[in-house]
Amino acid sequence: MELVTLDRIQHAADTIAEHAVRTPLLPAPWAGPLWLKPENLQPIGAFKIRGAANAVAALTDDVTGVITHSSGNHGRALGYVAAKLGLPCVIVVPDAAPRVKVDAMRATGAEIVVVDGADREPTAMRLAKERRLQLIPPYDHLDIIAGQGTVGLEILADFAAVETIVVPVGGGGLASGVAAAVKELAPRVQVIGVEPTFAADAADSLKQRHRVIWSTHDTYRTIADGARTPLSELTFAHIDAHVDEIVTVTDDELRSAVGRLARDARLVAEPTGALTTAAYLKHGRIWGKTVAVVSGGNIEPSLLARLVA
Repeated sequence: MELVTLDRIQHAADTIAEHAVRTPLLPAPWAGPLWLKPENLQPIGAFKIRGAANAVAALTDDVTGVITHSSGNHGRALGYVAAKLGLPCVIVVPDAAPRVKVDAMRATGAEIVVVDGADREPTAMRLAKERRLQLIPPYDHLDIIAGQGTVGLEILADFAAVETIVVPVGGGGLASGVAAAVKELAPRVQVIGVEPTFAADAADSLKQRHRVIWSTHDTYRTIADGARTPLSELTFAHIDAHVDEIVTVTDDELRSAVGRLARDARLVAEPTGALTTAAYLKHGRIWGKTVAVVSGGNIEPSLLARLVA
């Protein structure tokens, strides 16, 4: 199976520069030798703009519209980029997606199609064929993975002494891209993935050395909506090749981490975005100088208010 190369990630860094912010590293001395990579500061509030911008840039001129399936951040990113380029966009959304994310996707001008969580991917594939749209999946795509890998390039460029990089794992696109970049440029650096205990299919997969799929009945129990999706064969191949370990955190630990990020780092993080901080607070004493990727900040205001109180 073809894996993303460093050259492809470096090319993506140039490609996405007009759409994505080069986010800084923020020290978090309240937690230890920890630095935060705040991807919640992106124009659409999450790292997903990197992959979406890179994938759209690779489209041929005859593409008349795009479609995807998403619980929020990838859909919003694709809608945002498509709108800037004048492309029609359709987003298939699971019915359990947070209202704040659905509203944000709709605000891009995209058409929203709401379905049961288990039907999101087959519905997107069907509509792509019926309407002759280009499907751009949220993670199962080499251009998406290359775009997300630019996070790893920036971390290494800004912090040569980093010992561990921690990334959330949902569908695995971010972990795949970051790990591919880091292991090529700095193989001494650990890359650790984090999942919620209610959706730990990637941890199972890495342990068993083959892809394990959890049911949506299981994964939709977690508050971390961005981590409910399974790995694809493509993202599993990258994670199996490059990621050192996957650890898990509980939903209660996620809730606590959202509050800590708001109070101590002045960062708004959604539960999925707080996965890495929760993992550092639980495991980080053995990781040395660590960068935790805060992957997104699109959280329901009422939930944020409860978790910060």
